Amino acid sequence: MGRYAALLRGITPSNPNMTNDKLRGVFEGLGLGDVTSVLASGNIVFRSAESDVPVLEERIQAALVRELGIGGGTIIREHAELRALLDRDPFAGLSHDRSTYLTVTFLKDRAAVKVAAAAPEHWPERPDPLTRGLGYDPAARVILAVLDNTTTGTPSGVMSWLEKTCGKDITTRTWLTVQRIVRKMESA
Repeated sequence: MGRYAALLRGITPSNPNMTNDKLRGVFEGLGLGDVTSVLASGNIVFRSAESDVPVLEERIQAALVRELGIGGGTIIREHAELRALLDRDPFAGLSHDRSTYLTVTFLKDRAAVKVAAAAPEHWPERPDPLTRGLGYDPAARVILAVLDNTTTGTPSGVMSWLEKTCGKDITTRTWLTVQRIVRKMESA
């Protein structure tokens, strides 16, 4: 059985239909094994004999819509992909703290991957000025960003830019959350 992480888009923990126990219930109802959650932001770790990730994504998303009315989107990554990303240490020498957020945006759509994989000078427009170190990791299909939180306001422009550039089939996690997800996958 393969180990997977489902990264759900648009989860609001205060919504009664988006609590970890309800999300886990949908996965368990699909017959997926060793279902656990990581934090309260739509990160579900599980095992499955199914190895076709797009099939898993569609099955899970259909069940989330049917059972909980959640239509935000489901992106799945295999343990090996996430472990390899951590091992590459793309944020080497940087730390995630109050002044600097290290973020990982997961892409689902192959067209978005093509745009992101292009050299930054060929991207349709530049991201938020509070963002630096933007890059693309092709093996994990993620955009890596360092958000500067030292000025007032949030660098939310980068999220708008990501949606405009790559579409809505994306979801962003902090580097610390990705590390927690991998630890949970390895302990399950």
